[in-house]
Amino acid sequence: MRDTFAETLGNALDTDPRLALVLADISADRFTDAARRHPDRVVNLGIREQLMIGVAGGLALAGMRPIAHTFAPFLVERPFEQVKLDLGHQGVGAVLVSSGASYDGSHYGRTHMAPGDVALLDSLPEWTVHVPGHAAEVPPLLESALRQDGNVYLRLSERGNAAARPTGPELQTVRSGSGRSSGVVVAVGPMLERVLAATEDLDVTVAYASTVRPFDREGLNRIVARAGQADVLVVEPYLEGTSAHEVAAALADRRHRQRSLGV
Repeated sequence: MRDTFAETLGNALDTDPRLALVLADISADRFTDAARRHPDRVVNLGIREQLMIGVAGGLALAGMRPIAHTFAPFLVERPFEQVKLDLGHQGVGAVLVSSGASYDGSHYGRTHMAPGDVALLDSLPEWTVHVPGHAAEVPPLLESALRQDGNVYLRLSERGNAAARPTGPELQTVRSGSGRSSGVVVAVGPMLERVLAATEDLDVTVAYASTVRPFDREGLNRIVARAGQADVLVVEPYLEGTSAHEVAAALADRRHRQRSLGV
């Protein structure tokens, strides 16, 4: 996914003069050519993640569309105060693109683990969060983020599903249950393939989400109505229960049971 992101953004920098990439050393080798073509719009600040977000906020104030990229714990957790103030409080937008989600970088130690990134961004208003499940889903999600003006988090993983799915804000039904009191399993991003394998012999509806914020509450309500039973399991590649409040809001008009699986 990271290579696909680099290729897609490199091409976008060639065609959209409003875009600017801010790096903190991570993946700088993937943008060598882009930096040579656009030295004023590809900026590597070194290992200064708080400054990276501050610079992104300044670029946004100047009318640019900044993209900040590094590993997830250094993009969301370490500079969280700058994310809250330099982007949110100033009322400007940026695209944050992470790599090494959750335990992808666990061999580096606890410093490189970030299972709580989406939950942390949930404490801030009006963030769009994309969690692609395949490298081919990265370009349309990134291109959509670049066209917007708000704050977008694109969460890249090292492992994904065997095949790409269409992207969009709506939950997609991948497998339908019989409708005779079958439950619903929502698989987020790279969890879909494993969810399909685990539920192969179960009478459940499986839905897929590559965009989790805003959460498709109306879509989940419709899927649950068709499934015939308001039992919902959400399988997320990050902190367990991150989307529990979204399910509760989506099914506020129904008696339901819910369970979360995650980190």
